[in-house]
Amino acid sequence: MNAVAKVNENSQKTELESAASEPQPAAAAPARRNRGRFLAMAALPLALVAAGGYYWVTGGRYQETENANLRQAKVSIASEAAGRIVKVGVADNASVKAGDILFEVDPEPYRIAFAQADATLAAARLNVEQLRAAYSQATAQERVAASALDFAQSQFDRSNDLVRKGVNAQSALDEARMDLDKAKEQHSAALQGIVSAKAALGGNPDIPTEQHPTVLSAQAARDKAAFSLAQTTVRAPADGTVSQAASFKVGQFVGTGTPVFSLVETGDTWVEANFKETQLTNMKPGQEAEIVLDTYPDRTFRGTVVAIGAGTGAEFSLLPAQNATGNWVKVTQRIPVRIKLDDDAARPALRTGMSATVSIDTGVSRGFGSMFGHAVAAE
Repeated sequence: MNAVAKVNENSQKTELESAASEPQPAAAAPARRNRGRFLAMAALPLALVAAGGYYWVTGGRYQETENANLRQAKVSIASEAAGRIVKVGVADNASVKAGDILFEVDPEPYRIAFAQADATLAAARLNVEQLRAAYSQATAQERVAASALDFAQSQFDRSNDLVRKGVNAQSALDEARMDLDKAKEQHSAALQGIVSAKAALGGNPDIPTEQHPTVLSAQAARDKAAFSLAQTTVRAPADGTVSQAASFKVGQFVGTGTPVFSLVETGDTWVEANFKETQLTNMKPGQEAEIVLDTYPDRTFRGTVVAIGAGTGAEFSLLPAQNATGNWVKVTQRIPVRIKLDDDAARPALRTGMSATVSIDTGVSRGFGSMFGHAVAAE
């Protein structure tokens, strides 16, 4: 029994030693899995770094902002003629065309003033004709006075000769001298009458009636009256939409120059985008832009940069920031950029104030050169 036991024990030891000497594949498999997991974990950050680097290198060409709004010109409608409204041709939020009648002020007082100015003009023309006749009369009187002066002079000369010869008495010479002096005075008065009549005609006896100062003044007054009469009818200055006219009614009294409602010009549309100052480095007028309105998110509008604001919004605020006092904190400023929408016959209805997202193609990306402090122009 002891011999058999020793044989069994020896055989078991031999089997254990042979098993220990054989390779163990189960221990190598976990090591390979650990290496694969490490590579996977390292690949993810590398991929993120590569993607970020590509975005940085290729980025910067398109500058985008959501701080943008659609704008349309707003015109305050006012009457240049004071009076009571007798006709209203529009309603609130109604569309109008350029030249459409918006409202009318009572024209009767202005029509009367025009008729009076017209009559004044006719009287001025008649007065010029009378002045021209007066000049002709003064000229005729001067000729008569000149003839009388010549006669008186000849009578005086004859009397003087007769007195020297002793034929006539001295009294006859005195009487002739008195007649001569009287004729001289009358001739002088006639000459002064011509000067006065000529001055009344503007210094030119042949002046056309329509060029006389009196007629010109009356014509100007008539034109002013006609203009005032025409201003009683207020027309739309451009295509647009009437706004804030709900309370505008017939019978209301309006004063000269007092705004009564507004007209939003639909033909003048642009987008005002407020970009950060750091986005304006390569931005300039003439660059193309894409606009997406919140009202029409599935449609992209095309536009062109036409102007960049002269300063930040803070510079034109009612109370500009005083950075020289107090605790100063640097805040990135925004500057308005004006973008004109391209003409589009199929453009939907647009309303001023709509929110928009704007992307401008500056044509310049960062490129690899940005690593050395300069940008690269896109081809």
